[in-house]
Amino acid sequence: MRPTKIATIPIYARLLEDCASNKNLITLIQVHAQVISNGIHYHDFIRSKLVSAYASCAQMHQATLLFSFTNREPTFLFNTIIRAYASLKLFSDALAFFRRMLDARKPTDRRTLPSVLKCCAGLSALRLGRQVHGFLLVNGLVSDLANSNALVSMYARCGDFCVARKVFEVMPMRNEVSWSAIMTGYGMHGKASEVLVFFERMVGEGVKADAVCLTVVLSACSHGGMVEKGIEYFEMMERRFGIRPRLEHYTCMVDMLGRAGKVEEAEEMALKIEEETDEALWKALLGACRIHGKIEIAERVAQRVYGGG
Repeated sequence: MRPTKIATIPIYARLLEDCASNKNLITLIQVHAQVISNGIHYHDFIRSKLVSAYASCAQMHQATLLFSFTNREPTFLFNTIIRAYASLKLFSDALAFFRRMLDARKPTDRRTLPSVLKCCAGLSALRLGRQVHGFLLVNGLVSDLANSNALVSMYARCGDFCVARKVFEVMPMRNEVSWSAIMTGYGMHGKASEVLVFFERMVGEGVKADAVCLTVVLSACSHGGMVEKGIEYFEMMERRFGIRPRLEHYTCMVDMLGRAGKVEEAEEMALKIEEETDEALWKALLGACRIHGKIEIAERVAQRVYGGG
């Protein structure tokens, strides 16, 4: 007996989730065709999965088109499209959909506003961020961890550290995202010493550092010229935190050593990286060569990157 249309919805929902997580556009198009042939493309749950999957594959035209076909345009579908635009750093487009959501008098929920606050942070729209903060307070959503983290990030990235710290300190619960949010904000504004203070406090409170936190810390050490501290944290990544350094950590270290004039050491570290490197790492090294006049190293790097050596 063939499964009914309704019975196939969970199956296709899982397939679409896999397409989204793997960013597999070819498979997504195939699944989409099957969804249409099975007559369940009209279902809001499936349409939401389609919108999310196309957005994950950076196909926002298709995602937006599917969104426009929805009759009821429920809150969760607005959340999907707003989150998708925000994740692609298309902040103005995300906020346009948020305004459309408000104009349609659709109710917001705890999943709506973290993405909106991310857009406020990305656009340095502090005034709108404060309005969203007020909405969260009025509706009793400010204690939600995702909303609190987004508020900390928004205020810190916008440079309002006074309020960022107030929100951070009164949070009933924090996780590694909370610490990364406030440290990233301080790091963006060149406050490297404050980043390290928060990191030491985080570790002291027993919160396990993750790869993101350590990227923020190493970047702060690089931009703050704190080479010894950077080397110390890098060396304790595996030993103390059980985190194997990844490309972004090596890039921070190469940048840090290069900025400090230790270009030979930076080159040596870059050449030891086992995983595939990217343009950002070699640009950091080439930039250090230019600043410190290391022509021979620059030639070797250029040969490696552009000459296939």
